[in-house]
Amino acid sequence: MKHSRIMVGLAVAASLGMALSGCANQAAPTGGSTASTGSKVSLPAVTSVPVPANAVLPAGDGKAKCDPSTTLAYIGAETGPNAQLGINIFNGVQLAIDQHNKSNADCQVKFTKFDTEGSPDKATGPVTQAVNTPAIVGVVGLPFSGESKATGNIFEQKGLVHITPSATAPSLTTNGWKTFFRGLGNDSQQGPAAASFVLDKLKAKKVYLVQDDSEYGIGLGEATKAGLGSNIAGTDKVTTGQKDFSAVISKIINSKADAVYYAGYYAEAAPFDQQLVAKGFKGDFVGPDGVKDDQFIKQAGDASSNAYFTCPCIPGELIPDFATAYTAAFSAAPGTYSIEGYDAATVLLSGIDKGKTTRADLLAWVTSYDADGLSKHYKWNDKGELAKPAVYGYKVDAGKIVFIGQIG
Repeated sequence: MKHSRIMVGLAVAASLGMALSGCANQAAPTGGSTASTGSKVSLPAVTSVPVPANAVLPAGDGKAKCDPSTTLAYIGAETGPNAQLGINIFNGVQLAIDQHNKSNADCQVKFTKFDTEGSPDKATGPVTQAVNTPAIVGVVGLPFSGESKATGNIFEQKGLVHITPSATAPSLTTNGWKTFFRGLGNDSQQGPAAASFVLDKLKAKKVYLVQDDSEYGIGLGEATKAGLGSNIAGTDKVTTGQKDFSAVISKIINSKADAVYYAGYYAEAAPFDQQLVAKGFKGDFVGPDGVKDDQFIKQAGDASSNAYFTCPCIPGELIPDFATAYTAAFSAAPGTYSIEGYDAATVLLSGIDKGKTTRADLLAWVTSYDADGLSKHYKWNDKGELAKPAVYGYKVDAGKIVFIGQIG
């Protein structure tokens, strides 16, 4: 695959928001042992990404024709504690469809959305509604692994193709579903890459691993734990919606860990890191794609300066044409998985442009798809997995999330 390297300055991801509050305002303990001072390595920001020279774009050739009822859908979180990750994706899909429709007067694809709040318990209703809407021929979503697991059979029964830009649990492609496609690497890739990053790049010697109770957190935690091996200083679990992390923080401090790896989402990671730093922890805080969002910085405040992230996602803000169009449309820089949402929608739109406007035809189109998007090459195996997906690293620097390059 040929790439052209385009240099561009980093877009500002976000400014600091919420001030430290609650437990974060407590003074660090005195007289007791705390962790080491964290990594002393220098990991400079990377200001360019490889952009495929022949990427398929939503506009196509401008000659598409389709029935006015032809509809694509986004199904996923628009509200809820981790809604921003879903909104990032939704905006990417919206941009792709807007660009397509602007260039194709005879094929005005409709776009509809269904809010799951990111909850497995609440996702089945919206998915059932979507699959029973005949005009919907393809779906981008669902963003989270738990809700994807809960709804995969519903899509399968109705033959409705769906591409997730962000659900990474490896088990999702072991169910025999023919309608499920993953537009990024799974946690079998991210876990080992994260472990190598913490040990080899951050030079951590003792790593405390904490995971939440989600399908995503459990799977990623186990994959990362295996990669950390004898460098594990301890493990613990937290629950979705938890606000007080004092018990696990005491264990971390006592373990003298020099890094914490948290497998979960930003809604819990932000107060966890905030309280961890307030209690005197001086090491690194490393989270995965579920934590890598500007909302983590806003909610964790100054404590977020110790944070690094791993993600099977490429920084859309470093793809000039995409970043410019996205910022103009939404008055914000692209977020985590915005570009993956855009690419997933483009795969479906390109099929519609080729006349694949029934569910069966569009499913066959995706099954045999083999082309570049802006973020990566899209070609799936018979389980719906991409070949050789990459994993990338990020860090917080002066209140911004910055890219530090490929890590796996």
